[in-house]
Amino acid sequence: MKSNIEIQHIEKSKIDTVDFDNLPFGSVYSDHMLECDFVNGEWQTSVIKPYAPISLDPAAKIFHYGQSIFEGMKAYKDAEGNTMLFRPLENWKRLNKSAERLVIPQIPEDIFMDGLKKLLEVDNNWIPTNEGSSLYIRPFMFASGIGFHASPADAYKFIICTAPSGAYFAGKVKVLIEEKYARAANGGVGFAKAGGNYAAQFYPTQLAIEKGYNQVIWTDDNSHEYIEEAGAMNIFIRINDTLITSPTSDRILDGITRKSVIQIAKDLNIDVEVRKISVSEVIAAAQSGSLKEMFGAGTAAVISPIAGFGYQDTDYDLPELETPFSGILKKAITDIQTNKAEDPYGWRVML
Repeated sequence: MKSNIEIQHIEKSKIDTVDFDNLPFGSVYSDHMLECDFVNGEWQTSVIKPYAPISLDPAAKIFHYGQSIFEGMKAYKDAEGNTMLFRPLENWKRLNKSAERLVIPQIPEDIFMDGLKKLLEVDNNWIPTNEGSSLYIRPFMFASGIGFHASPADAYKFIICTAPSGAYFAGKVKVLIEEKYARAANGGVGFAKAGGNYAAQFYPTQLAIEKGYNQVIWTDDNSHEYIEEAGAMNIFIRINDTLITSPTSDRILDGITRKSVIQIAKDLNIDVEVRKISVSEVIAAAQSGSLKEMFGAGTAAVISPIAGFGYQDTDYDLPELETPFSGILKKAITDIQTNKAEDPYGWRVML
């Protein structure tokens, strides 16, 4: 079933003011956005309208109780100008999983997918064609209903904004293994893409930056003995020729790039272990020379290699490899995303 979508076109596009050869990440915005309100117990007609500020009552519950969730996606163009998405239904499913945890209404598939496709059609010229660039897509939902009472709101907004973007990270990063602060706790909302998860990361990350690191490697909330995530990304650790990543839990995000890395690695006959990995195991591997690689995996950067890490006032450098798994896996994923390779998994969705 197709959703009804009202379209209000911008009077004059600002696309001519954008330097597509020098795009930052996520700070240049396309002409239009999609907005859909949940009021009186049901979703209303979606509207695609010019990108602009939104007006909210000061008592809107998003400001007071933090009911806010989001997703991160990308759209690509191939050499023939075809537009494609990568596993978009996984983002829709995860948004609703996050919504359930924060008592936000589920977004129907047709509102999400039809709205997204129509928005990309309207702003098709905003999808970059430069190597390494893409159109970053940010669907999000938040409480727009008002009231100072500590309870779920009675009204919500679903919005999709897009931003033509270059690479998220330039080069490798140096990280600090966290020993005090936790990204998430058992029974909490770590598995959800809740805005508050990321707000809580900023302070310990800033402390790490002040020590000369780029990001934090998060450890478990109880003992800080086990590696869980890297910054806002899932983490992979290569010891000898085995790739290890932590199992998902209510503390760890079920990353779409993570799932894709695991599948492709297995199909390339790379040994993959999904299990808990301790900080002590990583330190011992670094000391013995068997620690070959560490990298983050997520939508924005796809794969971000880690050059070294710090722990208890000691820094450990990772070796420079001629053909790292990170490079092989990133190329495999981005080639599928950009239609440069066959897609045996059915992940690529052509529009």
